[in-house]
Amino acid sequence: MRVALGLTVALAAVASGSARHADAQDALPPYAVAGDAIPASLTGAKGNPVRGRAIVANRLVGLCLLCHSGPFPEERFQGTLAPDLKGAGARWSEAQLRLRMVDSTRLNPDSIMPPYYRVDRLTRVAPAFLDKPVLSAEQIEDVVAYLTTLRD
Repeated sequence: MRVALGLTVALAAVASGSARHADAQDALPPYAVAGDAIPASLTGAKGNPVRGRAIVANRLVGLCLLCHSGPFPEERFQGTLAPDLKGAGARWSEAQLRLRMVDSTRLNPDSIMPPYYRVDRLTRVAPAFLDKPVLSAEQIEDVVAYLTTLRD
């Protein structure tokens, strides 16, 4: 019940706009890639899986369901272009999920998944979004925390 209540609060925050995209003045903390992963948290702390689920399910913030499907029975029209998010936490480690969120082209240069945290070497970016990551470091960590809970 507590998780359901937390999810309701997180979804309300996303819907109200209090969950936001990263701003240009938000400095991008440095991170180190090790093999196919980013071992350390971008924020130095674990993310919140309830907020992460809200980001993944929200079509105005993460846009994840445009390409992915997953355990979101309340959401219609889920994507089929990318892997199903069910079982993501069993298929990839927290560190591997973090790199996939930050910049999946580090693993597959032909990936259609946008880099959610890279701001350089991008093309066709609207002026209002130049030098701004799609998601903040905290939002990346929240999504990673949620995806690691998807074990089945």
